[in-house]
Amino acid sequence: MQYVPFGKTGISVSRLGFGCMRFPSRTENGVTVFDEDESIRMMQRAMDLGVNYFDTAPGYCETKSEIIVGKALKNCRDKVYLSTKNPIENASGDDYEKRLETSLTKLDTDYIDFYHFWGISLETFNDKVMAPDGPMARAIKLKEQGVIRNISFSFHDKPGNMAEIIRRGEGVFSSLLCQYNLLDEALVEDILFAKEQGLGVVIMGPVGGGRLGAPSQVIQDLLPGKVKSSAEAAMRFVFDNPNIHIALSGMSSMDMVEENAAIADSIAPLTADERSRISDMMQENKRLADLYCTGCNYCMPCPQEINIPEIFKMMNYHKVYSLTDYAKKQYAEIGKSPWMKYENAAACVDCGLCEEKCPQKLQIREQLRNTHEALA
Repeated sequence: MQYVPFGKTGISVSRLGFGCMRFPSRTENGVTVFDEDESIRMMQRAMDLGVNYFDTAPGYCETKSEIIVGKALKNCRDKVYLSTKNPIENASGDDYEKRLETSLTKLDTDYIDFYHFWGISLETFNDKVMAPDGPMARAIKLKEQGVIRNISFSFHDKPGNMAEIIRRGEGVFSSLLCQYNLLDEALVEDILFAKEQGLGVVIMGPVGGGRLGAPSQVIQDLLPGKVKSSAEAAMRFVFDNPNIHIALSGMSSMDMVEENAAIADSIAPLTADERSRISDMMQENKRLADLYCTGCNYCMPCPQEINIPEIFKMMNYHKVYSLTDYAKKQYAEIGKSPWMKYENAAACVDCGLCEEKCPQKLQIREQLRNTHEALA
């Protein structure tokens, strides 16, 4: 396993972090049951392979993740770095502390190494985190007491706002967690700024939330002959960014632990030619995707409750990136998953309102029919 200094924290971290949000599970009588024993074995195997950074959160694995992680790390707590998160529901410092106490109990520990304001936007940071005697004031107090070793935040907002949160934090933050991968480089400048300010940078979704883990010859051809899978190409792309310290992988099987650890153990910098090839190919793929749909949302709302941009994004995964298996699985979830409460392309009634609003003048109705034919 390769290690790097983690910003200005004074510690060294493994390049691969264990994301504890996808533990193995099964369904019994409509209820999700997580395999606690196998999850613990996976984490212990990861430690054997050199992983020393474990990231969880109160809501992961239907609120079971922190409990499982606590059991796995109980006898080696001083050898690993534990990250969890506080969902900033309001500006109350008391509520912030109560949520922290709940996590400490579940994790069976008396301190958190990296404690994140969870998924904050600039607006949330200004209005809630920085409120008088609010979450930030309490975090600073708890850090002085040693309950929190490092104050961190995870980010889900538009480019530019991450750097602004760092500025307004005025040196309080030790690290951050954000998204960056082959399909989403939007935060690359913010990541550079974070590194320059001495923050440790952790990446979630290095394989695009599973998208880039699906078989794709297009993705593997970015590094022809040098990678065995799409996931390896995606991980190598993230590891090659010198401003990134840790890539979190949400691992759900022992095979994934072994594969990701092997990738992190054999990281080699990309050559100038490889970087140029990846850049050129991804720019061309982005151009092709934009010809199909730029995701501007001008076509919305659809009176038939079809989420046109999201459906076309799935078609782009299939048509442009050859991530067909992933695209079909996503399409099949429309109307079933709680975060996909809309209709699929078959609900189109040919009204044409979307085409009247589309700035690209796309033949949306025809593309919806093509999408349904390809992915249904």
